[in-house]
Amino acid sequence: MRARYLFVGWKIGLLGCMLGAAAVAFGQGHAPPDPVAQADVKFARVYALIQAHAAEPVDPNELIFEGGIRGMLASLDPFSAFFDQQQFAMLQQQARGEALGFGSILYVTPGKVLVLETAPGSPSWRAGLGPGDRIVSVNGQRLDVLGFRSLIQLLRRARSHPVRLGVIHPGHFVAQDIQLEPAEVALPTVDLDFKFRRRDIGYIHISGFESKTPLEVYNAIERLGGAQLKGLLLDLRDNHGGLVASAVRVASLFLKPGEVVLTIRGRAVKPQIERTIQAPARFTFPMVILVNGGTASAAEVLAAALEEHDRAVIAGEPTFGKGLVQSVFPLSDHTGLALVTAQYFTPSGRSIQRPLPGTALAGGNLDLGAASVFHTDDGRPLRGGGGITPDVAIPGVVLDPWMSFLGQGGYFTSFASDYLTLHERIPRSFEPDAKVLETFRQYLYRHSVRAPEPYWSADQAWLKLRIRAALLNLVYGLKAGNEAEMRGDPQVEKALNLFPKVETILRGPASPPPPHRITSAAPASARTGAHFTRRHS
Repeated sequence: MRARYLFVGWKIGLLGCMLGAAAVAFGQGHAPPDPVAQADVKFARVYALIQAHAAEPVDPNELIFEGGIRGMLASLDPFSAFFDQQQFAMLQQQARGEALGFGSILYVTPGKVLVLETAPGSPSWRAGLGPGDRIVSVNGQRLDVLGFRSLIQLLRRARSHPVRLGVIHPGHFVAQDIQLEPAEVALPTVDLDFKFRRRDIGYIHISGFESKTPLEVYNAIERLGGAQLKGLLLDLRDNHGGLVASAVRVASLFLKPGEVVLTIRGRAVKPQIERTIQAPARFTFPMVILVNGGTASAAEVLAAALEEHDRAVIAGEPTFGKGLVQSVFPLSDHTGLALVTAQYFTPSGRSIQRPLPGTALAGGNLDLGAASVFHTDDGRPLRGGGGITPDVAIPGVVLDPWMSFLGQGGYFTSFASDYLTLHERIPRSFEPDAKVLETFRQYLYRHSVRAPEPYWSADQAWLKLRIRAALLNLVYGLKAGNEAEMRGDPQVEKALNLFPKVETILRGPASPPPPHRITSAAPASARTGAHFTRRHS
């Protein structure tokens, strides 16, 4: 409390000095000496008028943090942001790959909360919670009487405090009381890995880039067979980025040491080249990287580096196009500021950032690269303009309106919960048959959902896949259900079919033009000073 009081006093004192300086300047008939000082005077005068004449007392924190700082950042770009104490603490946890809570992944729908997975060693895991458990009360508050918004708010509040849960285990009908104490829980960024055994090809999905991601990727590859794998399908779909240094270290698992991964350039940042380092292993098996419109930032850095060094085939849909350095500056009172300070460029010199009209990142304000044509190491032409265009386009699946309705309404998970109450534990090899589909149809009918015949007939394969995944989620955990869905994903299947063609796709023209490369680098110590603490993407 003392630190907070001192900080508020410092802000008010600073504004008082500004007001005093303004009064002296105007009293002497002098204008402030520069645009920054003029803006300070305007801000100080507005602040003083609000404090003196507003109908209600104004909290300086709310006025300056929520109004002044956030408004100032909003005028720059969509990515710069101010973090209050709670948000800054969460950002630091995220960088460590941790979160305060109980270690459970929940499925939440109005009136029903189901456990899909618990992290090993977490409070939920130690208390015996597992897939399929139904939480019916929190601190004595019944959940089936709450609206969806109230339910979400209650769960969010509860995750940072000791709680008493009422839990019904699968096959039981009476709730058991469980006490939980929140703790720091490690959140893996490699959230799914398995092997297509018939092809001897590994699959890894990376959800984001944190400090522990390179080791998680290495360990996952070793679990799947290491250097003996015939190939790796690296899924970066819906990976929104994270720590760029982590993406560089992941690239080091697949590229030779010293190869360029990206270049950083900005107005107040000396040009800096990031290169691969000596990794625990360097894997040389063929690679296909699957991307989509949710692949952004550090994930795009990794995809572009492996594409431009002719190391991996990029498949899927065009990526998001976010190639900006966000430097995180710690501020007083345990708050922080994320500010866009530079741009990323691929090894060939392409800008990853797509222009954003109407912002400071409009096309005319972006450095889009020195060359108009870009090439891979072997001379394959590349398209610029922001984002990564796949080498092989594989459109994503577009569900029909009825399947979208069933998924958004949570009908598959709710059906799976009811089904398991009346049936024995299913094996991992379980496949829904016609009888299970008819049971699902009757379940929908009891919940006033009609199954239109054209959709019902056309969606049989998708219905079986979603029902199987939902059942496996509640019996064996979220990874088992996700693996079932990925094995049945048409994009994944088409990406797998590319492996026999990887060498051909990556082969350049007979006489490749000389690629545009940056050949000099600022020394590794050339940073922007103590404030440049962590680069996020």
